[in-house]
Amino acid sequence: MDLSIIIPLLNESESLDELHDWILNELKTVSIKYEIIFIDDGSIDNSWEKIQILNKRNKNTKGIRFLKNYGKSQALHAGFLKCSGRVVVTLDADLQDSPSEILNLYNRIINEKLDVISGWKKKRYDSIIFKNIPSKIFNWAARKVSGIKIHDFNCGIKAYRSEVIKNINVYGEMHRYIPVLASNNGYNKIDEQIVIHQARKYGVTKFGWSRFINGFLDLITIWFLNKFGKKPMHLFGLIGTIMLIIGFFSSLFIGIDKLYFKTQGRLITERPEFYIALTTMILGAQFFVAGFVGELIIKYQNKTKRYRIISTLFNKK
Repeated sequence: MDLSIIIPLLNESESLDELHDWILNELKTVSIKYEIIFIDDGSIDNSWEKIQILNKRNKNTKGIRFLKNYGKSQALHAGFLKCSGRVVVTLDADLQDSPSEILNLYNRIINEKLDVISGWKKKRYDSIIFKNIPSKIFNWAARKVSGIKIHDFNCGIKAYRSEVIKNINVYGEMHRYIPVLASNNGYNKIDEQIVIHQARKYGVTKFGWSRFINGFLDLITIWFLNKFGKKPMHLFGLIGTIMLIIGFFSSLFIGIDKLYFKTQGRLITERPEFYIALTTMILGAQFFVAGFVGELIIKYQNKTKRYRIISTLFNKK
Protein backbone atom coordinates (compact mmCIF):
# COMPACT_ATOMS: atom_id res chain seq x y z
CA MET A 1 0.00 0.00 0.00
CA ASP A 2 1.39 3.39 -1.02
CA LEU A 3 -0.95 5.78 0.75
CA SER A 4 -3.30 5.63 3.73
CA ILE A 5 -5.72 8.49 4.31
CA ILE A 6 -7.09 8.55 7.86
CA ILE A 7 -10.17 10.64 8.65
CA PRO A 8 -11.51 10.82 12.21
CA LEU A 9 -15.02 12.17 12.50
CA LEU A 10 -17.88 12.92 14.87
CA ASN A 11 -21.36 13.66 13.49
CA GLU A 12 -20.20 14.72 10.02
CA SER A 13 -22.68 12.76 7.89
CA GLU A 14 -23.53 15.79 5.72
CA SER A 15 -19.97 16.19 4.45
CA LEU A 16 -18.89 12.56 3.92
CA ASP A 17 -20.18 12.05 0.36
CA GLU A 18 -18.64 15.29 -0.88
CA LEU A 19 -15.37 14.64 0.93
CA HIS A 20 -15.13 11.07 -0.40
CA ASP A 21 -15.81 12.11 -3.99
CA TRP A 22 -13.27 14.93 -3.72
CA ILE A 23 -10.58 12.53 -2.52
CA LEU A 24 -11.32 10.04 -5.31
CA ASN A 25 -11.14 12.81 -7.93
CA GLU A 26 -7.71 13.83 -6.64
CA LEU A 27 -6.39 10.27 -6.62
CA LYS A 28 -7.71 9.17 -10.01
CA THR A 29 -4.95 11.18 -11.70
CA VAL A 30 -2.22 8.90 -10.28
CA SER A 31 -1.64 5.15 -10.21
CA ILE A 32 -0.92 4.45 -6.57
CA LYS A 33 -2.41 1.91 -4.19
CA TYR A 34 -4.37 3.70 -1.51
CA GLU A 35 -6.89 3.24 1.27
CA ILE A 36 -9.29 5.67 2.92
CA ILE A 37 -10.05 4.89 6.56
CA PHE A 38 -12.94 6.68 8.26
CA ILE A 39 -12.98 6.43 12.05
CA ASP A 40 -16.43 7.11 13.48
CA ASP A 41 -15.75 8.41 16.99
CA GLY A 42 -19.16 7.62 18.46
CA SER A 43 -21.36 9.65 16.10
CA ILE A 44 -25.07 9.84 16.95
CA ASP A 45 -26.16 10.86 13.44
CA ASN A 46 -26.08 8.53 10.43
CA SER A 47 -22.33 8.90 9.78
CA TRP A 48 -21.68 5.16 10.13
CA GLU A 49 -24.46 4.34 7.66
CA LYS A 50 -22.85 6.75 5.18
CA ILE A 51 -19.46 5.06 5.68
CA GLN A 52 -21.04 1.66 5.02
CA ILE A 53 -22.46 2.94 1.74
CA LEU A 54 -19.10 4.42 0.72
CA ASN A 55 -17.43 1.09 1.55
CA LYS A 56 -19.77 -0.70 -0.84
CA ARG A 57 -19.12 1.87 -3.57
CA ASN A 58 -15.33 1.76 -3.31
CA LYS A 59 -13.28 -1.27 -2.19
CA ASN A 60 -10.49 1.02 -0.97
CA THR A 61 -12.76 2.80 1.51
CA LYS A 62 -12.74 1.31 5.00
CA GLY A 63 -14.22 2.16 8.37
CA ILE A 64 -13.81 1.80 12.11
CA ARG A 65 -16.63 2.53 14.53
CA PHE A 66 -16.21 3.31 18.22
CA LEU A 67 -18.75 2.36 20.87
CA LYS A 68 -18.86 5.97 22.06
CA ASN A 69 -16.97 9.24 21.69
CA TYR A 70 -13.41 8.64 22.95
CA GLY A 71 -11.73 11.64 21.33
CA LYS A 72 -9.71 12.46 18.24
CA SER A 73 -6.42 11.09 19.60
CA GLN A 74 -7.95 7.66 20.21
CA ALA A 75 -9.50 7.71 16.73
CA LEU A 76 -6.15 8.49 15.13
CA HIS A 77 -4.46 5.81 17.24
CA ALA A 78 -6.91 3.19 15.97
CA GLY A 79 -6.37 4.35 12.39
CA PHE A 80 -2.60 4.26 12.76
CA LEU A 81 -2.75 0.68 14.01
CA LYS A 82 -4.94 -0.47 11.11
CA CYS A 83 -3.40 1.41 8.19
CA SER A 84 -0.83 -0.18 5.90
CA GLY A 85 0.35 2.63 3.60
CA ARG A 86 4.00 3.66 3.55
CA VAL A 87 2.79 7.28 3.70
CA VAL A 88 -0.06 8.25 6.00
CA VAL A 89 -2.08 11.46 5.58
CA THR A 90 -4.63 12.64 8.14
CA LEU A 91 -7.35 15.21 7.59
CA ASP A 92 -10.59 16.28 9.22
CA ALA A 93 -13.98 15.34 7.82
CA ASP A 94 -15.57 18.80 7.95
CA LEU A 95 -14.26 19.89 4.50
CA GLN A 96 -12.13 22.62 6.06
CA ASP A 97 -9.05 20.58 5.07
CA SER A 98 -8.65 20.35 1.31
CA PRO A 99 -7.99 16.88 -0.19
CA SER A 100 -6.15 18.63 -3.02
CA GLU A 101 -3.18 18.80 -0.63
CA ILE A 102 -2.88 15.02 -0.29
CA LEU A 103 -0.74 14.18 -3.31
CA ASN A 104 1.65 17.06 -2.71
CA LEU A 105 2.16 15.89 0.87
CA TYR A 106 2.63 12.31 -0.32
CA ASN A 107 5.23 13.29 -2.91
CA ARG A 108 7.18 15.44 -0.45
CA ILE A 109 7.40 12.64 2.11
CA ILE A 110 8.70 10.27 -0.58
CA ASN A 111 11.00 12.61 -2.49
CA GLU A 112 12.40 14.65 0.40
CA LYS A 113 12.57 11.65 2.76
CA LEU A 114 10.77 13.57 5.50
CA ASP A 115 9.32 12.02 8.65
CA VAL A 116 6.48 14.48 9.26
CA ILE A 117 4.85 17.34 7.36
CA SER A 118 2.44 19.53 9.30
CA GLY A 119 -0.12 21.66 7.52
CA TRP A 120 -0.12 25.40 8.13
CA LYS A 121 -3.44 27.20 7.74
CA LYS A 122 -1.79 30.54 7.07
CA LYS A 123 -5.06 32.13 5.97
CA ARG A 124 -7.94 31.06 8.19
CA TYR A 125 -11.69 31.48 7.84
CA ASP A 126 -12.48 31.13 11.54
CA SER A 127 -13.45 33.73 14.12
CA ILE A 128 -10.52 36.09 14.74
CA ILE A 129 -11.29 36.54 18.44
CA PHE A 130 -12.37 33.02 19.35
CA LYS A 131 -10.14 30.96 17.03
CA ASN A 132 -7.33 32.90 15.32
CA ILE A 133 -5.85 34.84 18.24
CA PRO A 134 -6.02 31.94 20.76
CA SER A 135 -4.51 29.66 18.10
CA LYS A 136 -1.57 32.02 17.52
CA ILE A 137 -0.86 32.23 21.26
CA PHE A 138 -1.13 28.49 21.63
CA ASN A 139 1.21 27.78 18.69
CA TRP A 140 3.74 30.33 19.95
CA ALA A 141 3.86 28.57 23.34
CA ALA A 142 4.14 25.17 21.65
CA ARG A 143 7.10 26.34 19.55
CA LYS A 144 8.88 27.75 22.60
CA VAL A 145 8.40 24.63 24.73
CA SER A 146 9.01 22.00 22.04
CA GLY A 147 11.72 23.74 20.01
CA ILE A 148 9.98 22.64 16.77
CA LYS A 149 9.61 25.58 14.39
CA ILE A 150 6.23 24.96 12.82
CA HIS A 151 3.39 27.46 12.78
CA ASP A 152 0.27 25.33 13.23
CA PHE A 153 0.47 22.35 15.58
CA ASN A 154 -3.30 21.90 15.60
CA CYS A 155 -3.83 21.65 11.85
CA GLY A 156 -5.78 18.51 11.02
CA ILE A 157 -3.98 17.77 7.77
CA LYS A 158 -0.57 16.18 8.27
CA ALA A 159 1.55 13.55 6.54
CA TYR A 160 3.86 10.92 8.03
CA ARG A 161 6.15 8.12 7.08
CA SER A 162 4.55 4.86 8.18
CA GLU A 163 7.44 4.07 10.53
CA VAL A 164 6.77 7.25 12.49
CA ILE A 165 3.12 6.65 13.35
CA LYS A 166 3.76 2.98 14.10
CA ASN A 167 6.30 3.92 16.78
CA ILE A 168 4.54 6.71 18.67
CA ASN A 169 1.70 6.44 21.16
CA VAL A 170 -1.10 8.99 20.63
CA TYR A 171 -3.38 9.19 23.67
CA GLY A 172 -5.48 11.62 25.70
CA GLU A 173 -5.62 14.75 23.53
CA MET A 174 -2.05 14.51 22.23
CA HIS A 175 -3.03 14.56 18.55
CA ARG A 176 -2.01 18.24 18.48
CA TYR A 177 1.52 17.28 19.38
CA ILE A 178 2.26 14.34 17.10
CA PRO A 179 5.24 16.25 15.61
CA VAL A 180 6.57 16.69 19.17
CA LEU A 181 5.98 13.01 19.99
CA ALA A 182 7.78 12.07 16.77
CA SER A 183 10.72 14.34 17.57
CA ASN A 184 10.98 12.90 21.09
CA ASN A 185 11.28 9.46 19.50
CA GLY A 186 14.11 10.51 17.21
CA TYR A 187 12.17 11.42 14.04
CA ASN A 188 13.51 14.91 13.47
CA LYS A 189 12.95 15.43 9.74
CA ILE A 190 9.93 17.63 10.30
CA ASP A 191 8.68 20.32 7.93
CA GLU A 192 5.47 22.22 7.26
CA GLN A 193 3.41 23.12 4.25
CA ILE A 194 0.96 25.97 3.73
CA VAL A 195 -2.46 24.44 3.08
CA ILE A 196 -5.78 25.81 1.94
CA HIS A 197 -8.22 26.39 4.77
CA GLN A 198 -11.92 26.58 3.97
CA ALA A 199 -14.91 27.83 5.89
CA ARG A 200 -17.04 25.12 7.49
CA LYS A 201 -19.79 24.13 5.07
CA TYR A 202 -21.93 21.84 7.23
CA GLY A 203 -22.66 21.48 10.92
CA VAL A 204 -20.85 23.18 13.78
CA THR A 205 -17.40 22.88 15.30
CA LYS A 206 -16.94 20.15 17.93
CA PHE A 207 -14.29 22.09 19.84
CA GLY A 208 -14.66 25.00 22.23
CA TRP A 209 -12.43 27.12 24.45
CA SER A 210 -11.54 24.06 26.53
CA ARG A 211 -9.31 22.74 23.76
CA PHE A 212 -6.86 25.63 24.22
CA ILE A 213 -6.72 25.10 27.99
CA ASN A 214 -6.31 21.35 27.51
CA GLY A 215 -3.73 22.02 24.83
CA PHE A 216 -1.51 24.02 27.21
CA LEU A 217 -1.87 21.35 29.90
CA ASP A 218 -0.97 18.62 27.40
CA LEU A 219 2.06 20.66 26.33
CA ILE A 220 3.30 20.70 29.93
CA THR A 221 2.65 16.95 30.15
CA ILE A 222 4.70 16.24 27.03
CA TRP A 223 7.57 18.37 28.31
CA PHE A 224 7.52 16.56 31.65
CA LEU A 225 7.29 13.07 30.12
CA ASN A 226 10.09 13.81 27.69
CA LYS A 227 12.27 15.13 30.51
CA PHE A 228 11.44 12.74 33.33
CA GLY A 229 8.98 10.18 31.95
CA LYS A 230 11.47 7.30 31.96
CA LYS A 231 13.13 8.21 35.28
CA PRO A 232 10.63 10.07 37.52
CA MET A 233 12.98 9.57 40.48
CA HIS A 234 15.36 12.06 38.85
CA LEU A 235 12.81 14.82 39.50
CA PHE A 236 10.94 13.68 42.60
CA GLY A 237 14.06 12.27 44.24
CA LEU A 238 15.95 15.54 43.70
CA ILE A 239 13.16 17.64 45.20
CA GLY A 240 12.75 15.16 48.05
CA THR A 241 16.48 15.19 48.80
CA ILE A 242 16.61 19.00 48.91
CA MET A 243 13.63 19.16 51.26
CA LEU A 244 15.00 16.43 53.55
CA ILE A 245 18.34 18.24 53.80
CA ILE A 246 16.60 21.52 54.64
CA GLY A 247 14.40 19.78 57.21
CA PHE A 248 17.30 17.86 58.76
CA PHE A 249 19.57 20.86 59.25
CA SER A 250 16.66 23.00 60.49
CA SER A 251 15.86 20.34 63.08
CA LEU A 252 19.53 20.05 64.03
CA PHE A 253 19.79 23.81 64.51
CA ILE A 254 16.64 23.93 66.67
CA GLY A 255 17.86 21.03 68.79
CA ILE A 256 21.33 22.47 69.39
CA ASP A 257 19.88 25.91 70.08
CA LYS A 258 17.44 24.48 72.62
CA LEU A 259 19.98 22.24 74.38
CA TYR A 260 22.95 24.59 74.60
CA PHE A 261 21.85 28.20 74.19
CA LYS A 262 18.20 28.72 75.19
CA THR A 263 17.50 26.10 77.84
CA GLN A 264 15.03 28.43 79.57
CA GLY A 265 13.49 29.77 76.34
CA ARG A 266 10.31 28.90 74.49
CA LEU A 267 9.17 25.37 73.85
CA ILE A 268 10.34 23.96 70.53
CA THR A 269 6.72 23.61 69.40
CA GLU A 270 6.24 27.35 69.88
CA ARG A 271 8.93 28.20 67.35
CA PRO A 272 7.97 28.59 63.64
CA GLU A 273 11.29 26.98 62.61
CA PHE A 274 10.04 23.71 64.08
CA TYR A 275 7.04 23.61 61.73
CA ILE A 276 9.16 24.57 58.73
CA ALA A 277 11.55 21.71 59.49
CA LEU A 278 8.69 19.25 60.07
CA THR A 279 6.87 20.25 56.89
CA THR A 280 9.93 20.04 54.64
CA MET A 281 10.88 16.61 55.98
CA ILE A 282 7.36 15.25 55.47
CA LEU A 283 7.16 16.70 51.96
CA GLY A 284 10.63 15.40 51.16
CA ALA A 285 9.62 11.89 52.20
CA GLN A 286 6.43 12.15 50.11
CA PHE A 287 8.36 13.24 47.03
CA PHE A 288 10.65 10.25 47.50
CA VAL A 289 7.65 7.94 47.72
CA ALA A 290 6.15 9.56 44.58
CA GLY A 291 9.42 8.88 42.75
CA PHE A 292 9.45 5.23 43.81
CA VAL A 293 5.80 4.76 42.86
CA GLY A 294 6.46 6.37 39.46
CA GLU A 295 9.38 3.99 38.85
CA LEU A 296 7.21 1.00 39.79
CA ILE A 297 4.35 2.12 37.54
CA ILE A 298 6.71 2.45 34.58
CA LYS A 299 8.22 -0.96 35.28
CA TYR A 300 4.97 -2.85 35.76
CA GLN A 301 2.46 -0.78 33.81
CA ASN A 302 -0.28 -2.66 31.96
CA LYS A 303 -1.17 -1.72 28.41
CA THR A 304 -4.91 -1.10 28.72
CA LYS A 305 -7.26 -0.37 25.85
CA ARG A 306 -8.36 3.25 25.77
CA TYR A 307 -11.27 2.70 23.40
CA ARG A 308 -13.64 -0.03 22.23
CA ILE A 309 -14.29 -0.80 18.56
CA ILE A 310 -17.70 -2.28 17.82
CA SER A 311 -17.57 -2.50 13.99
CA THR A 312 -14.99 -2.44 11.21
CA LEU A 313 -15.21 -2.31 7.43
CA PHE A 314 -12.06 -3.84 6.00
CA ASN A 315 -12.40 -5.81 2.80
CA LYS A 316 -10.67 -9.17 2.76
CA LYS A 317 -7.54 -9.35 0.63
